[in-house]
Amino acid sequence: MSDVDLSEAVWLRSSRSAEDQGPTVEVAFVGDQIAVRDSTDPAAVLLFTQAEWDAFLAGVNDGEFDLDDEGELAN
Repeated sequence: MSDVDLSEAVWLRSSRSAEDQGPTVEVAFVGDQIAVRDSTDPAAVLLFTQAEWDAFLAGVNDGEFDLDDEGELAN
């Protein structure tokens, strides 16, 4: 992991996620990187560049990660 200081990161979660709802993906914008973690394991953080994050969001918006009725990738 890179030397990014996450001590003052402001972690965001979907407005559709309730505190008592279980595991939730959290995102923080730290300098020029985007940090992503699972709320149940906050020490395990993935870091992405802006270009990587933009590519991921484009894939989400294009349905690249949509699942079919059996829970398999639809594309």
